[in-house]
Amino acid sequence: MAYEDRGAAGKKLAEALLDYADEPDTIVLGLPRGGVPVAYEVAEALDAPLDIFTVRKLGIPGHEELAMGAIATGGVRVMNPDIIQSSNISDSEIEAVAEEERQELERREQAYRGKRVRANLKNRTVLLIDDGLATGATMRAAVTALRKHDPKRIVVAVPTAPPETAAKFQNMDIVDEVVCLETPSPFFGVGGSYRDFSQTTDEEVRMLLDKANADNKES
Repeated sequence: MAYEDRGAAGKKLAEALLDYADEPDTIVLGLPRGGVPVAYEVAEALDAPLDIFTVRKLGIPGHEELAMGAIATGGVRVMNPDIIQSSNISDSEIEAVAEEERQELERREQAYRGKRVRANLKNRTVLLIDDGLATGATMRAAVTALRKHDPKRIVVAVPTAPPETAAKFQNMDIVDEVVCLETPSPFFGVGGSYRDFSQTTDEEVRMLLDKANADNKES
């Protein structure tokens, strides 16, 4: 099936997550930017708070698509020693990449969150949401980083992913549950599951977070 847009996909995904509705320790985290419109609809349907979990891949210099690690919300850094060793990356090169990505992560955090403090994730059930998975590299980095915040439970929830990627997450020890609505084969990218897959803007992310925050205050 094809979703009309990310909002429609979020409403469908929420239906599969209703067991977590109205649980006081549940929090919904969207991966910016495309995961936030999906996560917003889930948070609204489940009456759960919404926040972001920002991840920046640390790419090998000259081969940026190859991740030697990642940094994430809260100052967490996750490294891949095998990639670092096989690529003969020096400590100074690692630090240069990490500093550049740290600045971009902080820029995004400030742009999206403003003065709102990060949510405390310790002992909470976290629904970690994106608009879909392809290779799953960013989500794997997010899950690994999220574990360092000591949540009670991590649920990876996405509208679409290729069968092999969904299976990998099902078999990850650090993921408690995987909810994936569709696993098309052949898989033509995340955008292939959407009629409207236009880029989510910084302004849209900020607007949805502000709206969710206002809704929580009212309730």
